[in-house]
Amino acid sequence: MQATTLWICLWMLASLAPVAPLIARQTAPPGPPARATPANEPAAAAQDFKFSPTLAEIRQVATMIPGDRALRINVLKFAESRRSKKFSVKGAPDEPSVQARTVFQVVYRDGTVMIDSGMDEQVHKFFGRGVAEPYDQAAATEVARAIRAAKSIVVTHEHGDHVAGVIRTPFVDEIASKTVLTRSQVRTLETDPQMPEIKLTEEMARHYLVIDYEKYYPFAPGFVLIKAPGHTPGSQMIYVALQSGWEYLFIGDAAWHMDGVRTVTGKAAPWITEDEPALAAQLRWLNGLFTTEKNLSIVVSHDDEQRQEYVAKGQLGGRLE
Repeated sequence: MQATTLWICLWMLASLAPVAPLIARQTAPPGPPARATPANEPAAAAQDFKFSPTLAEIRQVATMIPGDRALRINVLKFAESRRSKKFSVKGAPDEPSVQARTVFQVVYRDGTVMIDSGMDEQVHKFFGRGVAEPYDQAAATEVARAIRAAKSIVVTHEHGDHVAGVIRTPFVDEIASKTVLTRSQVRTLETDPQMPEIKLTEEMARHYLVIDYEKYYPFAPGFVLIKAPGHTPGSQMIYVALQSGWEYLFIGDAAWHMDGVRTVTGKAAPWITEDEPALAAQLRWLNGLFTTEKNLSIVVSHDDEQRQEYVAKGQLGGRLE
């Protein structure tokens, strides 16, 4: 990633008028929040909800930022939650399952981009809901080091285990200036944060790079943001195509386990509120990619079984650089 290319998408997007229908307008006003289907509406409403990205369009947008594409992608688990699989996939057996807390590092020739930012132990305790769960301080320190060293940071969504690392840090002034948040993510963090520890004030938000887009956002060579509200209002998926030609789709928390994608089945966690019709449409779309695109790795942030498999196969590196 050459020094000039990472920011072209942030400051010069207006010059890309020929493909405007496919991508975002930074100045576009934010749309209305996604709405869950009320209980008295027909069940068919969920089936009618459309999630309409196409891989052909995403691949086209991925070519819009010039420069060498990334060489590899690394993952690091810094904590975990131990819950029954029945919460991650509705109808799954009531059996132990590990939800990994992870970050991803996209490595270019001349720098890195971090996907998600980790969290400190205080935020981690929120997710245990009174139960002590494993937190790897050494790994969390590695995450913090990689965040400081990165050229840029993006987050899949505005929950504490994904965004706290760019908010609750002694280096926030340094890190905020290279952290890209969407307008929807900032709005949630200002008005309805998952926990008080990650709340942003209007003054704090000014220090971050805040963007708004309608469907796609070309971020770096081979790197595309895809708007995907559902798990949260500011959720987005992230497509990365490596120089080798291998493709990755980071889906954040659209599913908590790859079985949710395989079976087109949502979560059954009573402690979360999601836009279920939106997520059902996203799972159908993801299942279509899973069954047809053999060159594409769908990456589920919290699926520890998948993380271990991808590292063992060399699809993801198992440490941060």
